[in-house]
Amino acid sequence: MDWPHDPDGEEGSEGRRKYGHAVIAKKVDEAEDFPLSRDEFVEEYGEDPVRLDYERVVSVAEIFEHVEESEFEDLIAMHKAVGRAMRENGYWFYEGAETFVDANEA
Repeated sequence: MDWPHDPDGEEGSEGRRKYGHAVIAKKVDEAEDFPLSRDEFVEEYGEDPVRLDYERVVSVAEIFEHVEESEFEDLIAMHKAVGRAMRENGYWFYEGAETFVDANEA
C-alpha cells in the first residue's frame, strides 16, 4: 500500500519510536477533541499508517473496523475501545511482563 507519509518518519511513528496504540493516541488532543466521533476520526486519519511491530504496518481505518463505539467521551474511553479492538483482533504486539518473567521466581 502507498502510505500518505512514511510510517517511520516524523508524521508516522516518530522515527520508529512509537508503535501501535501510541501512534493513534498522538493524533488527538485530549483538551480539544472530545467528545470524538469514530467516523470523523477515521475520515481524517483512516489512511495513516500504524506500525504494529518491526514487520507490520496497517492503516488506522483497518484497526478502527473493529472498534464498536461510535463516539468517545474522553481519551480514556478511546484508549479502552482501541486497545480492546487491537487485542481482540491481532493488532497488539506487546505480550506483557508476565510473558517474560515467572512471577513465582521473584
